[in-house]
Amino acid sequence: MGDMTRKCLFLLAGVALFTSGLAQGRTQTPASPTPAAALGTFPLRTLEHTAFKPGEKLTYVLHYGFVNAGEATLELRETDLTIQGRKMIQAVGKGRSIGAFNTFYKVDDHYETYMDQQGVFPWIFMRRVSEGGYEFSQDYAYMQHLHQVTTQKKQTHTVPPHVQDMLSAFYYARTIDYSKAKPGDEFTIQCFLDDELWPLKMRFIGKETVKLRNGKYRCLKFQPVVQEGRIFKTNDDLNVWVTDDPNHIPVLAQAKVLVGSIKMELSGYEGLVHPIAKE
Repeated sequence: MGDMTRKCLFLLAGVALFTSGLAQGRTQTPASPTPAAALGTFPLRTLEHTAFKPGEKLTYVLHYGFVNAGEATLELRETDLTIQGRKMIQAVGKGRSIGAFNTFYKVDDHYETYMDQQGVFPWIFMRRVSEGGYEFSQDYAYMQHLHQVTTQKKQTHTVPPHVQDMLSAFYYARTIDYSKAKPGDEFTIQCFLDDELWPLKMRFIGKETVKLRNGKYRCLKFQPVVQEGRIFKTNDDLNVWVTDDPNHIPVLAQAKVLVGSIKMELSGYEGLVHPIAKE
């Protein structure tokens, strides 16, 4: 149960509302080593959006079958850090096991990224994972002006412009304009994770109203595109509902996996920019 459970519990990081299971289904594209010669400096984008701001905090509860298995928080903070003359915003994601689940499979995960406030892409990413006795760390430096990423292994890779990490991808996805999306449309975000380039793909399904314990929300429904037959039998087994408002907050993620089912739902929020689409 170890490795598979670890990947399922990736939901505890919160960012898995968009990326859970994609670690299983991603198209493996090893990043190219960067030549020793320095690359030229590339221009950096400015992305206009009002999807989020510092002070936002989202809280989620994870259910594994009928058991409350964990909780996750995602928080945006102000920071004085600047890189290449550009102001940063700090995103912190935490996930931990709770209750009875904590007694036999303890999880304590911490994710941190410093994102470009103007362009919504990462410069620094830190990952600290502790799950059932399995521990590891990752430290990535995203040199976006050079199209490079350097890992804690002291290896430097060439990456596409404005490539995302697993936490910043959560926020960048919220800035996309879905107003003209039609069922079947796919949205792709290029990410760099575990020394690989991989596309986070989301397929738009349509609009639905979902009922949670704290009320009803008008939502946009997506299915992350995964490799079928591994953790997920079909793409229909993983669904995400995002508020149909300019915040684009994931309120519910449901997954049927080979060893059961998991559900993650929004339990609290504060510091939103816009009124939430709640009935």
